[in-house]
Amino acid sequence: MSWHQGLLIGFDLETTGTDPRTSRIVTAAVIEVKEGRALGRREWLADPGVPIPAEAVAVHGITQERAATEGRPADQVADAIADVLAGYWQTGVPVVAYNAAFDLTLLSAELHRYGLPSLRSRLGDRDPAPVIDPYAIDRTVDRYRRGKRNLEAVCAEYGVALDTAHEAGADALAAARLARAIAVRHPKVAELAPAELHGRQIQWYAEWAADFQDFLRRKGDRAAFIDPIWPLRDLVDEAPGVV
Repeated sequence: MSWHQGLLIGFDLETTGTDPRTSRIVTAAVIEVKEGRALGRREWLADPGVPIPAEAVAVHGITQERAATEGRPADQVADAIADVLAGYWQTGVPVVAYNAAFDLTLLSAELHRYGLPSLRSRLGDRDPAPVIDPYAIDRTVDRYRRGKRNLEAVCAEYGVALDTAHEAGADALAAARLARAIAVRHPKVAELAPAELHGRQIQWYAEWAADFQDFLRRKGDRAAFIDPIWPLRDLVDEAPGVV
């Protein structure tokens, strides 16, 4: 049985900003999905301990007041999410996240910030894997398709319903359904074992990052930098300046 026919774990974070090393978790969702059907879910609302900028509120709708009143302490939320994800990885179940590099790096930064065990340490010093990222896969298997590559646009391309974009539960469910839809359309992706697909995505991301850097250099743009590691290498363990 191919991986897309088995259990998949959709994962998504909504946050205070767009920098995964400094932004904080506001909401999170982990959804169990099999053959497109949601079987169970866990959702969290955190008090991030810092102001939620107006531009972030405009995206996910969670105000500072609601987070402070209804949210759990941020360290408890990060710890709980990490434990849940590690539990799935320990049994070999793939975790699906759209643009996984963002969500997993941000979660890792939160764990580091609060002095909590890293994802690797929870897994006996193993990499958090397998991870399936529909963003990385779609960008590779349909490289020259024009148009946006955000979750809404790619869901529309594959006919996957996304009822409430930027709501963690809806995005997590859509990501898992999207991974399945991509595998159905591209059988060579479905044929890969989850561990092999995980490794291929690391390679694909590194190749894309190198190509993008070449593009920026040709334009004379030296400001942007894409870290070639996908989806996570506990980057914050090497960056003690995270606050």
